[in-house]
Amino acid sequence: MSTTSTSKQVLGQFITALSTKQPTPGGGAAAAVGAAVGAAAAQMSAAYTQRKKDKESGAAEKANRLIASIHLEIFLDAADEDAIAYADLQRTWKDSDMSKEEKEKIEARALAVPVHLMETCHQNIKSIHEFLPYCNPNITSDAKVGIHQLAGAMRAAYQTAMVNSPSEDGKVLVDC
Repeated sequence: MSTTSTSKQVLGQFITALSTKQPTPGGGAAAAVGAAVGAAAAQMSAAYTQRKKDKESGAAEKANRLIASIHLEIFLDAADEDAIAYADLQRTWKDSDMSKEEKEKIEARALAVPVHLMETCHQNIKSIHEFLPYCNPNITSDAKVGIHQLAGAMRAAYQTAMVNSPSEDGKVLVDC
C-alpha cells in the first residue's frame, strides 16, 4: 500500500504506483483522480468566462458560482479514503476474530467511499451542465471534458462500489 497521500504525489508517481502489483492505490483512487482532473477542466472553462462581455451579461457570475461549487480536494481526499477503506476491507477477509459489528462497519465504509464519489461527480456534472449555456464559447470543450471525465469517474466508482459491496452471504461481490 502506498503511504504517500494522493494529493501530495506528483502525477507520474501516482500513475506508477497505480500500475504496480499492490492493492492501493487502485481503481477507487483512479476514479477519484480522474474526477479531480475533470472538475479542474470545468473550473478552467469557468475561469475563462470572465471577459468584459461575460461580466456584463451575467455569465461571469454564473462562472464564479461554478468555480465556488467545485472542491477539487474532495476528489483527492476520496482517493486517500479509498485506500484506507480498502485496506480495512482486506483485513475483514483475513481476521477471523473480528466481530460481526466491526466487519459490518468496515464494509459500510468501503461502500460509502465510492458511493459518495459517485454522488459528488453527479452533482458536479449537473452544475457544469447548467453553466454550459453561459460558458465562453471558445472553451466549452473544456467544460464538456469535465462532464465526460466526471461521468467516467462516476462509472468507475460504481464498479468499485460493486466490488466493495457485501453480499447476502458475507462475501464481497466481484461479478460486475
